Amino acid sequence: MASITLQPNGKWRAQVYVKGERDTQVFRTQREAKAWGAAREDELRKRSTLAPADAHTLREVLNRYLEDVTAKKEGSRHESMRIKSFLRDFPELADLTLANVKTPELAKWRDARLKTVTSSTVNRDINWLRHALSIARDEWHWMTHNPFAGFRFPNDPPPRDRRVTPAEVKAFCRKCGYVSGRPPATKTQEVAHAFLIALRTSMRAGEIVSLGKDNVDLKKRTATLEHKMQYLTGKPRVVPMTRHAVRLLKPLMVRERFFTVTAASLDTLFRKERDRLAVGMPSIATLHFHDTRAEALTRLSRKVDVMTLAKISGHKDLKILQETYYRESAEDIAARI
Repeated sequence: MASITLQPNGKWRAQVYVKGERDTQVFRTQREAKAWGAAREDELRKRSTLAPADAHTLREVLNRYLEDVTAKKEGSRHESMRIKSFLRDFPELADLTLANVKTPELAKWRDARLKTVTSSTVNRDINWLRHALSIARDEWHWMTHNPFAGFRFPNDPPPRDRRVTPAEVKAFCRKCGYVSGRPPATKTQEVAHAFLIALRTSMRAGEIVSLGKDNVDLKKRTATLEHKMQYLTGKPRVVPMTRHAVRLLKPLMVRERFFTVTAASLDTLFRKERDRLAVGMPSIATLHFHDTRAEALTRLSRKVDVMTLAKISGHKDLKILQETYYRESAEDIAARI
């Protein structure tokens, strides 16, 4: 029987508990609380007789996944936004019981998404959705079938082959007012400094702005970085740095935190300065800050073996390192052999 209690604010709380499942709500009147309690208790009793796949919905899976899994990830904010967007934009699919979440339903969702976003975006969404359903099946035992069996994944677009040229680097730093050997005085100069560090270390924007005295050792030439997969590995990533990278970081050692700009602001300011520069230098309009990572790894590949390169970049999958981040052209390779 539902428990009805009067709250200090004069409202009434109804609580029900049926076979391990608890629910509660607050109502304006005792009558409303009793009515809800009786109805909810009856609903939970009926539900307790159902198979888990008939009792739970995809929405319940994703809400629990948000709390139990996503919240523990380094990139939790971004994934959380994606899941909440899914729940908002596809309510009919989200409210299906797990028994009815099958390959045709997921295929319809995939095709609808492909009309508005790129295939790479859809594949990223498929990754967290597939993981959530696999946990619901293997760990929570809420379902027994695999709705992704027979599912066709969209083809990713070909990887970028954009290189960063010395002329572009020089022009961009000049545009930002960057002065070599001095700590940056403005956020725009910080962006240029971060740009140069990225080209020498292959670090991501978020990793660069996290640098400070507490995680950089110039004597050992290492930077200790938290990363998005740390919730699985249990330890940070230690990045070895070139002597040129150390020279770039030395002027910043007067600060506790090397950068005041955030990763989001860095990206915004980078695109702003790049677009201004593109008026007189159209070729730079296609440059992304993240291209520095591929450029740095391509340059470093001439100095170290592939296993060492993977250690620097943090890649576990050498295929990604080869196909996405190694951008030396056939002509460049031919010139060296």
